[in-house]
Amino acid sequence: MMHKKHCLFCNELVIVEPAADFERFIGCFCAPGQHYSLYSDSYAAIQHFSYARKRELFPVISAYIREQTDRGQRVTLSLADIEQIAQLPDIPDSIEDKQLRLLQFLYRHSEGPGTPVPLHPLSQHYNLTYSPNLQELIYIIEKLRSEEWIGRAGGTLSLTASGWEMAEKLGGQPQKPCLVLLPEVERYGLEWAKVIFPRLEQHGYVPSVVHYSEEGSKDVCSPELVAQSKLIIADATNRTPEVYFAAGYGLALNIPLVWTMHRDGADQSGALPFASISPIVWDTVEQLSDALTPLIGKSKAG
Repeated sequence: MMHKKHCLFCNELVIVEPAADFERFIGCFCAPGQHYSLYSDSYAAIQHFSYARKRELFPVISAYIREQTDRGQRVTLSLADIEQIAQLPDIPDSIEDKQLRLLQFLYRHSEGPGTPVPLHPLSQHYNLTYSPNLQELIYIIEKLRSEEWIGRAGGTLSLTASGWEMAEKLGGQPQKPCLVLLPEVERYGLEWAKVIFPRLEQHGYVPSVVHYSEEGSKDVCSPELVAQSKLIIADATNRTPEVYFAAGYGLALNIPLVWTMHRDGADQSGALPFASISPIVWDTVEQLSDALTPLIGKSKAG
């Protein structure tokens, strides 16, 4: 049963969904429009950290969650992870390194130089730069603006041509969010993670996965998550109403939609609820990957 609880790392009061040994924190400032998971038995221990330790660690953990979920990664944390994350070698420390993190974020969310990226209000986004407070984020923004790498109009930022070029040099391609509506992770999740997700990433997409069981949703698919997607892949093997609802909402927003179905589902008696659904029927993820490739490329080009 869902309830509300404060996120330890950004202090936002949000919906929490118990799931096995975890609690999913949904839509806080650490994972806007998404979620992260925390081992249930770790919450109280972390909550009892000293004030000095919280002040040192929590902004870093919040920023780590934000960065990983923004890149399409699922984040599950334990008590032991908290100290380890702070010691990771790629955690930015200097203002210069934090500037690059903001450039990379804007690059991931831009079609090109000048693309507006709204960050309203800025007070909810200082974890984008691993900053401990809003003042440091504003300092970084103004520094980037003075160097003519970004433009700013209130809480909306954009990369300049030189900023885009700098972000491009940092590696990778601008990536588009892709929503994947998939049956429960125990059946197909690992297969898709090994084959389908890398193919999506090769074509510039960052997959955000929402898992469903035959009883319904195991994860939460918010309207915001659907709306921000540039492509939706909906697997109708289990034929759950939540899949049809989320996919239909995306279709109403003119988001490209691809239906898939495992052969097990296609062999079940009974027709799909909508005649317009013509899924790719797959036996192996390798076959599915080959079938998806031209559709992904067409969607990206369009």
